[in-house]
Amino acid sequence: MLIGNKCDLETLRAVPVEDAKEFAEREKLYFMETSARESTNVETAFLTALTEIYGIVSKKTLSADGDSDKSASLKGTAILVDQDANSGAKGGGGCCG
Repeated sequence: MLIGNKCDLETLRAVPVEDAKEFAEREKLYFMETSARESTNVETAFLTALTEIYGIVSKKTLSADGDSDKSASLKGTAILVDQDANSGAKGGGGCCG
């Protein structure tokens, strides 16, 4: 995946869009441009990256030829939240309580 950032700063562009697209195509990469300032494609970039990673990991899990060590290393670990531990917390919520 090739991501160009700060696409809102067109006058300061170092790499022309066509050059980036050609490079991405040649290297078989997905290409997109983002701008945090304008909220352009930021969430899409993260979701695309996570979707691609999930697809790769899923394929590896399915193709593990019965080797329990390989498939076990690809399994996630459950995280359990103790509801009672959070009930005594002070503050009105939010990130800083």
